[in-house]
Amino acid sequence: MIIALEDAKYALSNFRANLEELGNALRIDELRKQAEELEAKTLDPDFWNDQTNSGKILQQVKQLKDKIAAYEDLCAKLEDTITLAELAIEENDESMTDEVLAEQKAIEEEEERMRIEILLSGEYDRNNAIVSFHPGAGGTEAQDWALMLYRMYTRWGERHGYNVKLIDWLDGEEAGLKSATIMVEGPNAYGYLKSENGVHRLVRVSPFDSSGRRHTSFASVEVVPEFDDDNNIEIKDEDLEITAHRSSGAGGQHINKTDSAIRIVHIPTGIVVGCQTERSQLQNKETAMKMLKSKLMEIKEREQLDKIDDIKGIKTNIEWGAQIRSYVFMPYTLAKDTRTGFEDGNIQAVMDGEIDGFINAYLKMNAGKQA
Repeated sequence: MIIALEDAKYALSNFRANLEELGNALRIDELRKQAEELEAKTLDPDFWNDQTNSGKILQQVKQLKDKIAAYEDLCAKLEDTITLAELAIEENDESMTDEVLAEQKAIEEEEERMRIEILLSGEYDRNNAIVSFHPGAGGTEAQDWALMLYRMYTRWGERHGYNVKLIDWLDGEEAGLKSATIMVEGPNAYGYLKSENGVHRLVRVSPFDSSGRRHTSFASVEVVPEFDDDNNIEIKDEDLEITAHRSSGAGGQHINKTDSAIRIVHIPTGIVVGCQTERSQLQNKETAMKMLKSKLMEIKEREQLDKIDDIKGIKTNIEWGAQIRSYVFMPYTLAKDTRTGFEDGNIQAVMDGEIDGFINAYLKMNAGKQA
């Protein structure tokens, strides 16, 4: 066991170079300077005259300080663990081995997480994410698959400390869902979840087939960033079809059963958005409009269009050949991404929200393309 402590001490000591390289990649010295300059602005007597701007500056300061603190804490944790290993070796105390090895693993995982976060450099990566789920053809089986994906991403968000808020829900005919939308709120939510946009394929023995046959089902996951500043988006009233309806909740939970739910169709594009979880019809309409503007902005940015009016129509095929990932439950268990080749045989863990491997592989692949 002392040999294990010696090995850990050696690996941890060499890991200092990794953290120094990470600090350079994060530009820690520049971040410290930026934080100091922004903090100096907060001391200006006129700082609070512009509440909107002052709020943005304070948010920037907090984000910079959080990033700096996370790096400094990791460096301190490395040194503390090296000291702990040295003390255990000196006193020939094998009982410390498990603690040292656990700390070593935690340090390596945190360093990997911070490296991945560096890849989130897109203009909207820091934004909240609006995630919508739609089953493909196939009735109950596809609707159940859409529900499984909804649960998977909800659990992923909760695992990572994000606030996952249900926005809209349409029950399936016998099981599952016809459509659902969630808001994932927190730093870099869109940056991570943008990798999940696309068609997802399921292969399993259907619990809805009395003959026990194997079925292939499809569902789409749509991910767009929530845009904070939508003042430059103008949507004509005549382009909207707005209807109120009775809420249809996920199992009837947390849903106000009144005619306050709102569904909006943007006629030129066919985009449909809805909201039913706010307290009033007016609030539901405001949230739905914000979602519509975010979806239009995302398409405008992605297709490099001059204006929103240039978006004429959207067609998404939720079918074979369009999938970004396959989830196989039978005859073997495997989740495999068709873009990166990353795969995980623990299908139950994946469905419980352990999808970081897929997300990280996508971010690394994209970083390689941009290099």
